[in-house]
Amino acid sequence: MGCTRDAILDALENLTADEFKKFKLKLLSVPLREGYGRIPRGTLMSMDAIDLTDKLVSSYLEEYSTELTVIVLREMGMQETAEHLQIKCTGPAPGPAGIQDHQTGTSPAPHFVDRHRAALITRVTDVEGVLDALYGTVLSGGQYEAVRAEPTNTMKMRKLLTFAPAWDKTCKDLLLQALRNTHPYLVADLEKS
Repeated sequence: MGCTRDAILDALENLTADEFKKFKLKLLSVPLREGYGRIPRGTLMSMDAIDLTDKLVSSYLEEYSTELTVIVLREMGMQETAEHLQIKCTGPAPGPAGIQDHQTGTSPAPHFVDRHRAALITRVTDVEGVLDALYGTVLSGGQYEAVRAEPTNTMKMRKLLTFAPAWDKTCKDLLLQALRNTHPYLVADLEKS
């Protein structure tokens, strides 16, 4: 898509100097798709927004560079900026944008966690049990504490699911397993719908 380079540049140029530095540091640590290499730290840290945009698109191609930028922005807690970029380039999507099954050429069905996001936010009552199951494998200590700090179960689930766009299928499967263990009837009910 021709808009990708401009959209990524626009998102990066709207970051403060500290946010831009944090973006580059996060880019060095987020998991990459198989077959992609990291931009070397020395090269990356000296880049301005224009150079970084060019490097992202040339290193990761347009589709994946957008997805990667969205993931890094979400990891930084900049959900609104990430959502705006994703909509601008790929349209609204419940999961990672543009992933296709290479054998059939079709997009896979959205994961249970993505399909039932709204119901999970309103219907999960034992968020602490879910968090305990995810702590250390899916959630970092900071993410765990950020979710626990929310005052209600609804707000805790909403906060927890803000991390989900950066998760791979394995992480979402671990969340689903935690939900099966703590809320078996809820999961069974949602699986029927």
